[in-house]
Amino acid sequence: MKNVSPAIKGLNVLLRKPKDSDVFDYLEVDISQELIRMYGGNTKRIAPKTLEKAQKFVQSIQENKLEWCVEYKGKMIGQARLTVSDIDNRARYAVGIFDSSVWGKGLGTEITQLILHYAFKELNLHRVDLRVLEYNKRAIKCYEKCGFIKEGVEREGALIDGKYETDVFMSILDREYYEIKDQFIKMILVG
Repeated sequence: MKNVSPAIKGLNVLLRKPKDSDVFDYLEVDISQELIRMYGGNTKRIAPKTLEKAQKFVQSIQENKLEWCVEYKGKMIGQARLTVSDIDNRARYAVGIFDSSVWGKGLGTEITQLILHYAFKELNLHRVDLRVLEYNKRAIKCYEKCGFIKEGVEREGALIDGKYETDVFMSILDREYYEIKDQFIKMILVG
């Protein structure tokens, strides 16, 4: 496996390691209750952002081998991560766009396509999977658009704001990716 996440440039986003200004980009964006809910957090106990928390957030991206800051129009708007298991040649995918002002622009789809291209073409993985809360319809639609297939659910496995919620498990295999990749490559890769 490669040691560090390389910069990956798409048409609209740049996936890269952190830089100093990311802390301030993160602090500049208000905390969204909807985002906290989509992450599975408690919306009744949202703590304010602090410089220390922002620094830890950005530092954790720096420390992870395959985690990227997502840059859009010169600002950090989120992060993406692959957690690779070398034993069985697979990875767990996670993405979060914390800046709600850019939701609905197709950036999640572009980010996911860039990561899948890297996972299958550069890392030669067999499988990429994820879990997503069933009520996160926007994310599920994005993942399906990128070729992920629903493979199961964990019924009421997450207690969120006092209510049990269901997680959906989704995955894409290398052969499935290679069947659809050509339709994405021209849309997402620059250079």
